[in-house]
Amino acid sequence: MSTRCLIVDDSARFLEAARTLLERDGIRVVGVARTGTEALARVAELVPDLVLLDVELDGECGLELAPRLAGTAPSVIVLTSTHPLDEMEELVTAGPARGFVHKSRLSGQALRDLLGPEHGHRTR
Repeated sequence: MSTRCLIVDDSARFLEAARTLLERDGIRVVGVARTGTEALARVAELVPDLVLLDVELDGECGLELAPRLAGTAPSVIVLTSTHPLDEMEELVTAGPARGFVHKSRLSGQALRDLLGPEHGHRTR
């Protein structure tokens, strides 16, 4: 059974590219959201295994949204950004996210690595 993923990003181009890439890599994208409100509704409705969450949504902070998503469903949250992890590592590790994947390194394997049996924060 493939991993069910919700992608949360304010960029329509990224949503389309990420969906294509992840589905090609065996991750089933069950939905997308462009705002925090939409993400909360989709997580409650779809209960995905994984939420790929952009750190910077238009007018919203993904780091602040992550705890609200974590309280809505038992989904694993993975943060993503075009910014390097070292710019926000403390904030990432302090939150409920399992880890971080830079947008340029996004792949089904990178997400599966974070979903593995190990617990805690890992980066890719």
